[in-house]
Amino acid sequence: MIVVPVKEGENIEKALKKFKRKFEKTGVVKEVRARQAFIKPSISKRKQKLHAIYVQKLQQAEE
Repeated sequence: MIVVPVKEGENIEKALKKFKRKFEKTGVVKEVRARQAFIKPSISKRKQKLHAIYVQKLQQAEE
């Protein structure tokens, strides 16, 4: 459960912004979207490998 303490006189919009930020950090939306369709393990491994290669190339180019 996400709890956002609201101080006396604090703007509701600020509290809502805090709530949205906390909710985004939990990763619930990403998990729901990922569970909507089944992804084969081989495809997910391939995707992870390609991402790792991409990150490695970025790091090498930075140096």
